[in-house]
Amino acid sequence: MALIGKKRGILERLDAGEVVIGDGGYVIALERRGYVKAGHWTPEAAVEHPEAVRQLHREFLRAGANVLQSFTFYSSDDKLEISGNVLNFTGQQINEAACDIVREIANEGDALVAGCVSQTPCYLDTKNESEVKAIFRKQLDVFIKKDVDFLITEYFEHVEEAAWAVEVLQSSGKPVAATLCMSPEGDQHGVSPGDCAVRLVKAGARIVGVNCHLDPMCGVKTVKLMKEGLEAANLKAHLMLQPLGFHTPECNHGGYLNLPEFPFALESRAITRWDMQKYAREAYNVGIRYIGGCCGFEPYHIRALAEELAPERGFLPPASEKHGLWGTTLATHSKPWVRARANREYWETLLPASGRPKCPSMATPQD
Repeated sequence: MALIGKKRGILERLDAGEVVIGDGGYVIALERRGYVKAGHWTPEAAVEHPEAVRQLHREFLRAGANVLQSFTFYSSDDKLEISGNVLNFTGQQINEAACDIVREIANEGDALVAGCVSQTPCYLDTKNESEVKAIFRKQLDVFIKKDVDFLITEYFEHVEEAAWAVEVLQSSGKPVAATLCMSPEGDQHGVSPGDCAVRLVKAGARIVGVNCHLDPMCGVKTVKLMKEGLEAANLKAHLMLQPLGFHTPECNHGGYLNLPEFPFALESRAITRWDMQKYAREAYNVGIRYIGGCCGFEPYHIRALAEELAPERGFLPPASEKHGLWGTTLATHSKPWVRARANREYWETLLPASGRPKCPSMATPQD
């Protein structure tokens, strides 16, 4: 049954000091499930297979997310045109379908809907501000029509383009969150995380942070640098982080796209639910209050974040009904050595094996 009454907005929640749990990665998850084609990663599944998108939204909601993002990643017309995947649908049709699906599921719980835009091929091709902004404005028209709760700019490699997106989206009057996929070294033009944060806030973003490209601990470090930059400039904004669900210790500026395992052999790098709990605590401790995930994050990862931060949030997610905290349900197992694992110390100190005798601990990133 849908909740009745007006939901509190994203800024209202963050201003009150609440922890907001985001959702996870859609294109990687749906590619693995057979609904997204790898390469250009476009979201036509919102029209072709709405049941798949709907189910993934529902699983993230059940896991504890109280923000669900529209499945509109890479859904600008210029990206859809060069992908070759979209022949029978317009960008507007995809964006509208994605908004309808996510609103339906968000209304099953206390979740907000975020309309999302991402980087465009047009920016790399032309660097033409008016052309790029026109693309974002066309997407924004759909988000306004569908009355999303707030807006996110995500997966931007250059702060200049991200700031253009923020300028367009904030004209709607809705709150804007802006994230960049960058390392502590900064964006792809070498603009530092602190300077990126300042530019995004000056453009109109109320929430700033990092998404994708690198693993959680690298993300925490980068957002901390953004926070320091804002403090030095006497600017305020809420902080958010939605990193990869993969370990990428050898990556830096280029991110996981440079790993030889990208995109079809990343499973060996998957972060465990216990790694996620450590990430959630580290993020919280540096002042990040909007905590979620991107590529590689599955619903059980989001559940782990929600479980770790349950003391601060005051509740557990519905999915925890089927999961004992720190493995406590193993206490009823028939095997004594498995029963011995029903405690936090075991899982918190475990060093998981890969099971691959010739698997190196690190790879050499490729440009």
